[in-house]
Amino acid sequence: MQIPDRGTTRPDGAPAAPSSRRRLRLRALDWALGALGMLGIGFLALLVFWLSITRPVDDTGASPSPVPSPSATAGGTRATPPPDLADDQVWLGDISLDASSVFAAGTPLHDVVATGTDVTSGPDGLVARHLDLTATVPFEVVAAELGPGSTLSAAEGGEVRVHTRMEAMGRTLSVAATGTVDVVDGKLVLVPTSIDIGGPEFLADLLADAVRELVTFEHRIEGLPDGVILRSVKVLDGGFRANLTGDDVRLVQ
Repeated sequence: MQIPDRGTTRPDGAPAAPSSRRRLRLRALDWALGALGMLGIGFLALLVFWLSITRPVDDTGASPSPVPSPSATAGGTRATPPPDLADDQVWLGDISLDASSVFAAGTPLHDVVATGTDVTSGPDGLVARHLDLTATVPFEVVAAELGPGSTLSAAEGGEVRVHTRMEAMGRTLSVAATGTVDVVDGKLVLVPTSIDIGGPEFLADLLADAVRELVTFEHRIEGLPDGVILRSVKVLDGGFRANLTGDDVRLVQ
């Protein structure tokens, strides 16, 4: 005679329900598996985050230092120190100067903008391989060369207006003229395009040569380092805006 398994079947022949202890064991196993899964996901997330913000250490045990990149010069190229740079010399890739006014050799210049490229400082002074300089020459500086009472001002079309006077036989003649300004042999040159002496036309024709010579002028900008050459000029309200350049310019003795 067989005795029925009370843990698996009931007296009426139906399958027996699991015991409460077995149910607790299954629930504890499910909780443990869930907890282990959550811990695994958290560890994986921390590992990914750590790898994203760090990098491998090099063979020397120190992180590499950033390498500075040379700055570009005004011309768009990268200047490099000369190979024969001595220990008592200092090299600068470029230097710049902005000044509202500069006074040198008795000559005032306004709104000065200068850029020196490949500059070397040493026993011979401060030398720039290339210098680009822009400045305004005031009208009164040039007008003083025409004589007392002379004035210059900007005219239409980029020309300049000249007011001066000439003396002849104890009399004074007022002269007004306009002209173009150009660069000739490194000098600022005015060539008159119209002349007015306020009298009859035949008188203007008679005095044309003398008057034209009176209002035609040449001006060399003084006080600049040797080797700097005037390249272009234009007329502004306050004076002549000049652009000058030079190579191997000694900035400071």
